Amino acid sequence: MTLNVDRRYRLVYKPAVFAASLAPFAWLLCCLFGWLGFSAGVDPVKFLELECGQTALNFIFLTLMVTPVRHLAGLPHLLRLRRMLGLFAFFYVALHFTVYVVLDLEFDWHTLGADIAKRPYITVGFTAFLMLIPLAVTSTNRMMRRLGRRWAQLHRLVYVIAAFGVWHFYWQEKKDVREPLLYAAGLALLLGYRALRAWRRKAVLHPMPET
Repeated sequence: MTLNVDRRYRLVYKPAVFAASLAPFAWLLCCLFGWLGFSAGVDPVKFLELECGQTALNFIFLTLMVTPVRHLAGLPHLLRLRRMLGLFAFFYVALHFTVYVVLDLEFDWHTLGADIAKRPYITVGFTAFLMLIPLAVTSTNRMMRRLGRRWAQLHRLVYVIAAFGVWHFYWQEKKDVREPLLYAAGLALLLGYRALRAWRRKAVLHPMPET
C-alpha cells in the first residue's frame, strides 16, 4: 500500500503539481508577449511586478497550508509536496525582485539602495527575500541531514517571511487594502492552527497536576 502511494506521488502527483506551479509563469509570458490573446496592459513592468509578487505570496501560503491539510484530511504523504511548493515560492519571489531590478530600475543600483533604505514596503519585501535564500539553499535532503535539528529551526523563518510578505503587500497598496487584509486573516488562521496544536501537544506531555 505504501509502495503504491509512493509511486503515485512520484509518477503522478509531483509532476502534476510541478506543471500546475509553472502555469502562472507560462501565463505571465503569454501576457508579456501578447500570446493567445493575453495582455500585460498599459504598464507591463508594473503588471509583472505585482503578479509575480502575489504569486510568490500565494505559494508561501500553499506551503504553509500543507501541514494543516495533511493533519485534518489524514494525508501524511502530502508532506512530500511541501518542498516543491516552497521552492516555487522562492522562484516567484526571485522573479518579482528581478523584474523590479532589471525592468523597473534598469540596474540602477544607487536607486535600489535608496529604495531599500527609504521606502519601508521595499525594505520589508527585500528582507523577506533575503530570508528566503537560506531556506532555498538548505532545501535538499543532504542539508536536512547535515543541519539536523537546526534545519527545522531555520525553516521556521517561513512564518516571519509570510508575515513580511503580507506586510509588504499591505504597504504597497495605496487605497484598497481589502485583499492584503484577507491575506493577513488567512495567515492568522494558519499560525493560530499551529499554535493550537503546539499547545495541545504540550498539554498532553505535561498535564496539569490534579488538585
